Amino acid sequence: MRLLILSDIHSNLEALEACLAVAPPHDAVANLGDVVGYGASPNEVVERVRGLGKIFVRGNHDRVCSGIGETNDFNPVAGMAALWTRKKLTPENCAWVAGLPKGPILNAEWPDTQFVHGSPLDEDGYIMTEPMAEIAMDASPCSNTFFGHTHMQGMLVVTNCRVVMSRSEMKDRTRMEQEIIQLPRGTKCLVNPGSIGQPRDGDPRAGFAIYDSSENEFTFYRVPYDVAKAQQRILRAGLPERLAFRLSEGR
Repeated sequence: MRLLILSDIHSNLEALEACLAVAPPHDAVANLGDVVGYGASPNEVVERVRGLGKIFVRGNHDRVCSGIGETNDFNPVAGMAALWTRKKLTPENCAWVAGLPKGPILNAEWPDTQFVHGSPLDEDGYIMTEPMAEIAMDASPCSNTFFGHTHMQGMLVVTNCRVVMSRSEMKDRTRMEQEIIQLPRGTKCLVNPGSIGQPRDGDPRAGFAIYDSSENEFTFYRVPYDVAKAQQRILRAGLPERLAFRLSEGR
């Protein structure tokens, strides 16, 4: 069984379509949250992802953009984008976003696996360091935890009784690249597929992952997309310029 793992699309239609165009054959799709926020195509993205599989987790931007959360914890730029998105979402799409479930999510077709946005302990928590990952793993009943929120593609694995962080080594930003990591059976890990709509690891290419349960294998992907078109949408919408410029920086 092969699972396509998406996260942090953030209303970036160009990045989403580029990733779906090159994604290999798969049996199911998991979306780890923050479908909307920041970008200028919230309705188009929601309508696209609603038909992609059945595994969804809500993100913090999904809550705020749909009106079930407030902007108190957002910086001014993120808050402005969230309020703009809230006004732009159609009633139907807003209701769908508001109804996304809180993680952790379990699915019978993917045993020993949980799906979260931030952390298994806190849906808004950031797993950024090995100590943070160790706490999350100790509290997790599952071998595999798929998470997003940090916008940084990578994996944290228990090796020799300690947590080791692994970041992608893909470097050629002019083309699509992929990196395969195979894990021994029984390994406990946390996997972040990366952000489709707003990467923050210095690589502007969109990121996603494929999990092959039969091989216990993860494949990370980085995909170039029409950044300029996504930036133009943001600027035409009157959203903060910073949201457009950071797409070309990968920050």
